Amino acid sequence: MEATGAAPNSRESLQGAGWVCPAGRFKAFVPPKRPLSWLQPRMLWDARNDVVAERIGDPVNDLRRAWMRAVTEQAEGEGDPRLIDRAGNEDVSFMVIGDPGEGDASQWATIPPLEAIWKGTDFAVIMSDVIYPAGNANEYEEKFYRPYREYPSPIYAIPGNHDWYDELRGFMYHLCGVEEMPSPDFTYTSDQPRWKQTVHRLFWRRPDPPSPAQEAVRSSYRPLPSQRSGQRSPYWAIDTDPVRIVGIDTGILGGLDRDQGEWLREVSRDPSRAKILLTGKPLYVDGEYHPGSIEGGGTVDEIVRDPDSGYIAAIGGDIHNYQRYPTQLDDGRTLQYLVAGGGGAFMHPTHEIPRVRLPGVDEDRFVCYPRRGDSLALFSRLYDRKLAFGRGYFEISPDEAAAYLGEQLGIQPSREHQVVLSDRARRAAERILPLPGRARGPLHPLFALWFDINEPPMFKSFLRIDAGADRVRIRCFAATGCWDQEDNPPIEDELVAERGAGDRWTWREGSEVQ
Repeated sequence: MEATGAAPNSRESLQGAGWVCPAGRFKAFVPPKRPLSWLQPRMLWDARNDVVAERIGDPVNDLRRAWMRAVTEQAEGEGDPRLIDRAGNEDVSFMVIGDPGEGDASQWATIPPLEAIWKGTDFAVIMSDVIYPAGNANEYEEKFYRPYREYPSPIYAIPGNHDWYDELRGFMYHLCGVEEMPSPDFTYTSDQPRWKQTVHRLFWRRPDPPSPAQEAVRSSYRPLPSQRSGQRSPYWAIDTDPVRIVGIDTGILGGLDRDQGEWLREVSRDPSRAKILLTGKPLYVDGEYHPGSIEGGGTVDEIVRDPDSGYIAAIGGDIHNYQRYPTQLDDGRTLQYLVAGGGGAFMHPTHEIPRVRLPGVDEDRFVCYPRRGDSLALFSRLYDRKLAFGRGYFEISPDEAAAYLGEQLGIQPSREHQVVLSDRARRAAERILPLPGRARGPLHPLFALWFDINEPPMFKSFLRIDAGADRVRIRCFAATGCWDQEDNPPIEDELVAERGAGDRWTWREGSEVQ
């Protein structure tokens, strides 16, 4: 039985949020080297394919088709390599860990809470960006194998944009067992100028091959048969008795190639089977809707919303925090759209999320972690250290930050508190809000080092999902880095879906679950 999660959470107290605590034992596990720094020119250069794909041309769809041909050839005669059969148990439990792979303190801070919660789970899924900064095959030992070496069950994964910065070479080698990389298969459209093709070939980053030592790394870590996943494809469906989990590969820019889109439509047919989508890019995030394009027409969300698909939730990574949008559809169903990318990488702010006003969901039902006030307070501390040398010029207390954002957005702070918002705090907040911090902002890579917190409160998070024939429970656990929360991490969000007549699922949330 896993830990109860009864520890106070960030809605209840400053201590529950991690503002007042000693650092946990994770410190002893952190490798004695400089943390990943996005301010290093090498890091920015290695991650350049994001800019190349967006500005000059994105070859990911063609590259993925080449990988899938290699996967199909390797699995010839062994069934569909995209289908993973885990049937045989009435119930299933699994972990979802989003965007973990920096290999520094912020990733290692999640390990003790994960160990407390993963007991009894059948498998885990790493959802998006297994390895930062560029998915390199030679960085898996420190950023994948060592952190999760004690997990006793299989680990599956779906790639994120950073895993594609080396054309998915490391991901396919370590997680799918594909030894040989197919020849670069992307083509240029006839209307693309020759100069643009030349620039693309010049700047597009080709992958580093696995070093000779990587074969020993791959075979010696997680060696037990119970730990082997057998995953062969970057997108897949895991069939369990109560639920089908569908994982899609959204590449660098968030779209699906035509073949994957057709496959997604096929595996999504059957409304009687509950389904959960795991995607590298979330469909709802930061108060915006991104339905997910499919090459040739249509969107991912059209499939998810189709009542003949049977989806009850869509969970995405890429953005490094937790968000939930319980969206009521026109036919009365509620779909849960989650962002769950808080598994270890630097934190993306939540205080910049505007008041939620989207069709089917508004601010009253929206949930995020960290809470907006905690996010603003944390960033105020960072900017004060960097720009004011710790003199308190920018720093705002968590309660003052919550009060300020409550005024600005017209929302009630989640923690009960008594605070008078001072003029100094108000001025500090007004100075901080325009400063760079957005996950998609143009200056984000240059400021990411500042946003990577390696001491409490870290505001990391992960999910545990427990499913039975007529009930699915989703819990978001916090990983703050605090000593007293490592063995009993707080539950920051909890919801339960129950199957009713006509295979219609209804949701209970938060205090309703108790």
